[in-house]
Amino acid sequence: MVGAVTDKIKAEDLANVLAAAHGKVKNKYGNKRVERHGMTFDSVREADRYDELRLLEKGGEICHLERQVPFPLNGRDGPIKTPTGKQAFYIADFTYVDWRLNGAKVVEDAKGVETEIFKLKRAILAADGVEIVTT
Repeated sequence: MVGAVTDKIKAEDLANVLAAAHGKVKNKYGNKRVERHGMTFDSVREADRYDELRLLEKGGEICHLERQVPFPLNGRDGPIKTPTGKQAFYIADFTYVDWRLNGAKVVEDAKGVETEIFKLKRAILAADGVEIVTT
């Protein structure tokens, strides 16, 4: 048969192709977006951690809890730019002041998988003195 397609496609790849055709792309790492407290979280892990942090805040152990805090990425020669020429950022899942750590500011990311891009951004911020805690 001329022009017959004989290659097999994985079910996951087919699901992604069909989802993309309908504007819904499946997350590579299996994260499912979830809505809680009128807010959207990228994963159940992130939403659960937010609930834990809110309890700590109510108990007075932490304060100034914030979500989705941008940190500009800067290299030795200035701002790191995206391919479109805009300033590149790392977006922290949470920041807060932890009284259990003598009032230290904590930058936290709820991660199931540490991607290569995350590791790179963490290293860039570490050079600027910002440490990211992963949970």
